Amino acid sequence: MGAKAKAAIIGSGNIGTDLMFKIIRLSEVLEMGVMVGIDPDSDGLARAARLGFEATAEGVDGLIASLQFDEIEVVFDATSAGAHAANAAKLLPLGKKLVDLTPAAIGPYVVPAVNLGDHLDAQDVNMVTCGGQATIPIIHAISSVVPVHYGEIVASIASKSAGPGTRANIDEFTETTSQAIEKVGGAARGKAIIILNPAEPPMIMRDTVQVLTNRLSDAQKAAISAAVDARVAEVAEYVPGYRLKQRVIFAAEDNGFDGLVPDDRRRSDGYTRISVFLEVEGAAMYLPSYAGNLDIMTSAALRAAERMVVADRERRAVA
Repeated sequence: MGAKAKAAIIGSGNIGTDLMFKIIRLSEVLEMGVMVGIDPDSDGLARAARLGFEATAEGVDGLIASLQFDEIEVVFDATSAGAHAANAAKLLPLGKKLVDLTPAAIGPYVVPAVNLGDHLDAQDVNMVTCGGQATIPIIHAISSVVPVHYGEIVASIASKSAGPGTRANIDEFTETTSQAIEKVGGAARGKAIIILNPAEPPMIMRDTVQVLTNRLSDAQKAAISAAVDARVAEVAEYVPGYRLKQRVIFAAEDNGFDGLVPDDRRRSDGYTRISVFLEVEGAAMYLPSYAGNLDIMTSAALRAAERMVVADRERRAVA
């Protein structure tokens, strides 16, 4: 595809620094251009500078003032939901493609294994949350076989892997993930819970998915298990540490779950509860391998940005 596309990262914390290392070590499409922060003493800015990349502590205004700015084809935003709104307001009118790793959800929700192909021409895509990236592919896989009346996810991450941005956006995490469970995953109703686990030694990211469907036949159960296995393999192509912890579990439930299901989806004959247990081990490019929450977000963002840049260049070549 010719020369690599230059990328900028806004946010020099855990997520931004991990993403920088992924671009350097893994990407055949992108190269690192500018690391942007607001704290002159941040570790991420110092690391970028030591590696020979431009680093600015002047925020998005420092990026716009950079001599490289015109060459930047994609900007990753790893700040906070509120900051992304301000950053997007300045960068979108200047024609930059944005990959939003915050829960701001200004642009369409994107989960690469599910719907990236539908949004390759978007100017600002939202990567939902770490919990969303881990669980929505599973809910979507199930909903491709049978209707999902209710989907609930619990994302458990090591407290040490949750930086200030993650902690400041807990409410946005639950709201954004719940909405994406419905809009991208296909559930009629969604709910998300995040747990910051202080255990020592730190635990690897674990995600639990539970959904309610109609009562299922053995053939439908087999089809769902196959769909989940296929989707796990698809996500693992860009997140190698993503895996099932055990086989999919099916349980018959009575009408005690009616309160979770929208009125028009309630079943007189009860439901099947499907449980899926996942683990995400990080690639340890910045934080240790327990930080699967960083790894799945940065890996998904890198996959989205690469595909968007390639698609944009192909469109321009045809034009």
